[in-house]
Amino acid sequence: MKLIYMASPYAGDIEKNTEFAKRACRHVMNEGHAFFAPHLLYTRILNDANPQERQAGLAMGLAVLPRCDELWCYGEHISHGMLLEIQEADRLGIPVRRVMEQEQGFAIGNVKTHVKTEMPGLSVGMVC
Repeated sequence: MKLIYMASPYAGDIEKNTEFAKRACRHVMNEGHAFFAPHLLYTRILNDANPQERQAGLAMGLAVLPRCDELWCYGEHISHGMLLEIQEADRLGIPVRRVMEQEQGFAIGNVKTHVKTEMPGLSVGMVC
């Protein structure tokens, strides 16, 4: 069983985005994998509106990313936080898949090929 880092938008319409993220997690599970959704976990404990707590949540999510087999990016919009997660997965050589919701469910895209690279300026300390 793979461990999938599930990325999707959170800010904005938090209630709608949370329900979407839950459907995405269920999709990962239905595909036979375990999921890690930091934006669903850490926002239950930390205040996402507080910049320091938001940064702590992002940092903790990125700390778990190296243990994941793939990152699945859900939805039509890629938020700034998601972009940081994608860039870190790319730096680590972790495969990234784009997953889009369609009438008949979610459609998983092909793995984007990654090569480990050094990304100057990418820092867990960046504020989103």
